Amino acid sequence: MAIPASLQKGLTLPVIEAPMFLVSGPDLVVECCNSGIIGTFPSLNARTSEGYREWLHEIKGRLSPDAAAFGVNHIVHPTNPRLMADMMVTVEEKVPLIITSLGAVRDVVDAVHGYGGVVFHDIANVRHARKAAEAGVDGLILVANGAGGHAGVVNPFALVNEVRSFFDGTIILSGCLSTGQDVAAALMLGADFAYMGTRFINTTEAMAPDAYKQMIVDSGATDITYTAAVSGIPANFMTKSLMDNGIDPKKLPEHKLDMGDEAKAWKTVWSAGQGAGAVHDVMPAADLIARLRSEYADATKQFASKVGVA
Repeated sequence: MAIPASLQKGLTLPVIEAPMFLVSGPDLVVECCNSGIIGTFPSLNARTSEGYREWLHEIKGRLSPDAAAFGVNHIVHPTNPRLMADMMVTVEEKVPLIITSLGAVRDVVDAVHGYGGVVFHDIANVRHARKAAEAGVDGLILVANGAGGHAGVVNPFALVNEVRSFFDGTIILSGCLSTGQDVAAALMLGADFAYMGTRFINTTEAMAPDAYKQMIVDSGATDITYTAAVSGIPANFMTKSLMDNGIDPKKLPEHKLDMGDEAKAWKTVWSAGQGAGAVHDVMPAADLIARLRSEYADATKQFASKVGVA
């Protein structure tokens, strides 16, 4: 149970900004890393594999000498035609952290380990966690109930405890983490990192449109709908966004709706986690991280005083 040595440099708060489709880009990643947390983005947010390489060069060129590491998300699934090309770029550019989704493949893990990189894999249940552990990943991202995007339905207490019983690598907890207090609680629960997505949509550097960010401010936990209708895999979306796209949240089919290209669907149907209720503003990522750090320090001090620790 530890943070890999290669990810400790420049890290001042154990937080990973989650790679969000159509939302995370170079500006957000750079500001996160320069502020002491790990910033990440999906390779598919760049329009081509060559564009992905250009993003990597831009990020590396803008990072300060004492910045935290950055990471890239790859969709490891037959439906991703760019996987091999993007992985070649990843290996050549030696990306420090790779986050794999929708498939834990030993060949991908070995390729990243070959240049000294680290692989975290996101899972929504224990069965997927065991398969990823067998593939040799360094860490597991536990996507618990209420998380934005493709999420699971398992309570975080149950998920962390069961996964930790057989996995001794890095554990990253995802799902409704919005404040520094939440970060402290995740570590107290047994995680090594807190994984934040929805909270970072509402930063000035995020590529989400202003209306998307305002809808998050206006939404609470009860304004989130969990459905497979958009992408074929269960995910959390803001209910108003579904309705704005002519989707009746009370009459959702169990299968994927005919919405054309999935990328276009995610562009107009906006995802967010149940933690949206804790997001009340839009601010620069550096300011948000400073606030998270202050909240985290206050939370740890308060806990220490409650249990009588000097």
